[in-house]
Amino acid sequence: MADIAEFRADTRAWLEQNCPPGLVGRGSNPLEGVWGGRKWTFSDPDRKRWLERMAERGWTAPSWPREYGGGGLSPAEAKVLAQEMRSLRIPPALIGFGLTMIGPTLLQFGDEEQKREHLPRIGRGEIRWCQGYSEPGAGSDLASLQTRALREGDEFVVTGQKIWTSYADQCDWIFALVRTKADGKKQEGITFLLIDMDSPGVSVSPILLISGSSPFCETHFDGVRVPVRNVLGTIDGGWTVAKALLGHERSMIADAFGSAGGASSRRGLPDVARDHLGEDQGRIADPRVRDRVVQAEMDARAFMLTVQRTRDAAKAGHQPGPESSIFKVYGTELNMRRHELLVEILGPQGLGWEGEGFDDFERELTRDWLRSRGNSIEGGTSEIQRNIIAKHVLGLPD
Repeated sequence: MADIAEFRADTRAWLEQNCPPGLVGRGSNPLEGVWGGRKWTFSDPDRKRWLERMAERGWTAPSWPREYGGGGLSPAEAKVLAQEMRSLRIPPALIGFGLTMIGPTLLQFGDEEQKREHLPRIGRGEIRWCQGYSEPGAGSDLASLQTRALREGDEFVVTGQKIWTSYADQCDWIFALVRTKADGKKQEGITFLLIDMDSPGVSVSPILLISGSSPFCETHFDGVRVPVRNVLGTIDGGWTVAKALLGHERSMIADAFGSAGGASSRRGLPDVARDHLGEDQGRIADPRVRDRVVQAEMDARAFMLTVQRTRDAAKAGHQPGPESSIFKVYGTELNMRRHELLVEILGPQGLGWEGEGFDDFERELTRDWLRSRGNSIEGGTSEIQRNIIAKHVLGLPD
């Protein structure tokens, strides 16, 4: 305990000394920040400086081994670092699927060459990753995917299409599921492949949503040549790798939506309610709304404590299991309920889109509310998650 107390004091002192003052107090939303990659442009020099300092220390990926660009921290030390950053409201130096999804999967399934090639570049923010799972005819039934990879010597030739590939137009590499065997059980002919987005034959088209913008894209592969050494796991054994990564993805989505909540992270629910409904002796004036705000805040705190227990277990070496499906369902529904309440509180001001009469928060809230409707679909629909919970958590029959 004395060692941890000393580590906490040293960590806080380092953060206070090295975090640019302009970033202190801006750490409330884990969905906003530096995604990195070859196409990333820093609009704020403080963000660039912060990334360089944290990456040099290995603290962009604090619990990864030092030989792969991480900080080599123990689970207890990594928890202390996260606590001190939250206490000072310091934003993470780097965010993205490299850290939360493919990085942990590489640590679990990658060979030594793959780990040394990809992990340090992820930790330094040099490469940005996207996910190539869903296809037009393979969403919830992911094992029906038809993007094919035919082997020619030391290369695969990949042809097909992925859809809903978040941020594909801004990414450098994609981790994709491809079919390498057509006969037999469909889950057994899938391979997990790492593909450079600059490869000839890769093309990307953005998809717009009702919110007026979207991170989603279509990604096409037209005879793309990929080295066989880019297989993660084994050929035809990608379904096992894919399921492990989905556990990391669902935990990430639940964590982000459960804690950030889109627009509600920019202004807390109680503050918004006081501003738009007034105060009665220091309390939100409308008692009905007051009760709903309190319930939402309690639900969010209880949820994040539950997620924290699983996060601590993961740092101790436990891989995500079916509990990630519970987090994904609850976290996304919590986010949707919170946005519904925010829009109700704002009344007519919650319908802002553009033009005069609405401030930036009101315009963003409308878009965030519309965007939140997709939470129950992305990363595996709520219906699929409930099936997983019923079968693997409750033990109910098929």
